[in-house]
Amino acid sequence: MDANIIKAKLIEVLRTVQTLSGEDCPTIDGSTKPAEALPKFTSKVWPVAAGMLGIALGKSIPCEANIFVDDDTKVPLAINQTVALVLKILEAQDAKEAEEAVAG
Repeated sequence: MDANIIKAKLIEVLRTVQTLSGEDCPTIDGSTKPAEALPKFTSKVWPVAAGMLGIALGKSIPCEANIFVDDDTKVPLAINQTVALVLKILEAQDAKEAEEAVAG
């Protein structure tokens, strides 16, 4: 999966979430930290946004995967960091699926 596709879909999803929430959506770029920059984009909304991103990509992003805040440091992630994390998650899933296909 291409990082540029993930980034474009992520920004599209975040804009949609803000619109559906009735909130303004500031300009979003690679350095934007949604957890800080987007009004009312809280931990209650993050799993929904992650699920919407998964649907937009035609992939599954595990609901326990926090793609907007670093699990260890609790520091909000920028768009580019989220894209890298999602890419890592999807690559791990693809590797697991390939391994299961060979084993099966």
